[in-house]
Amino acid sequence: MIHTLTLNPSVDYILELDEIIVGGLNRMQHDTKFPGGKGINVSRVLNRMDVESKALGFAGGFTGDYILDCLNKENIQTDFVQVADDTRINVKIKTKMETEINAKGPAISGRNFEDLKNKIRSLSEEDLLVLAGSIPSTLPESTYEELVRICLENGTAFVVDAEGELLKKVLPYKPFLIKPNHHELGEIFETEFTSAKEVIPYGRKLVEMGAQNVIVSLAGKGAVLISDEAAYISSVPNGEVKSSVGAGDSMVAGFLAAYEKYKNIEKAFQYSVASGSATAFSLGLCSKEKAEELLSQVSIEKISLKGEI
Repeated sequence: MIHTLTLNPSVDYILELDEIIVGGLNRMQHDTKFPGGKGINVSRVLNRMDVESKALGFAGGFTGDYILDCLNKENIQTDFVQVADDTRINVKIKTKMETEINAKGPAISGRNFEDLKNKIRSLSEEDLLVLAGSIPSTLPESTYEELVRICLENGTAFVVDAEGELLKKVLPYKPFLIKPNHHELGEIFETEFTSAKEVIPYGRKLVEMGAQNVIVSLAGKGAVLISDEAAYISSVPNGEVKSSVGAGDSMVAGFLAAYEKYKNIEKAFQYSVASGSATAFSLGLCSKEKAEELLSQVSIEKISLKGEI
């Protein structure tokens, strides 16, 4: 089974109003709230694609209860570690511009962390763990390394969607998939990219460092998948971008859903791009139907790398 891990989930509270009057009374026109967090997003999209998963992480207080209740109503299994403090609320204020206020999140005790590690220890070689997002400030910087080391001992495949040093430190443990965007890849190697082909040599370096598959998203310029034998460059579907929130998480979910069904990297990559685009073209996370509508627009160019790495 696929398990997703969100170490610092949130209740995302979105307020829509014409303008903000600083120091005065503001009345919103619309508000929306939903469970937030990269791993949670992956589980929600997997569920919409008829793939079962279990969401793990830390949850506390009435906000933690809200997240668990929402996921359970969507028939997503959960196994969160309960913590003493409330799960955070992140506020997004939408006017002509968007303003975000992200909370710090609850304190995670040593006992809480050990409880989580015990849950990871129960996974087997038939499972896959998706580690996505940032590490809470009260957990050690080595948190991801400690967790993927357990995966290695269990024979559990794992996927990592994180930035910078977090990503680099897990590469020696041979993740099945990593998914930096082109900005994150550029930060790792201190460079910038203007085309998909420019990404390939740097994606190959991540493969040399241990990753089995690397997806690099370039927003409107498509995406690239690099493995040890080949690189694949995708086209971009046509559509109006309404929100990029959750698009990267949808790419991960689309890849895993299709790979579980077809066991084919190229087909999984095509689904990945279609899923990420479907979310970008939607207000909220994509549906299976919307992703499949876009599949025919995603063409894949294969570039052989066999023997070059």
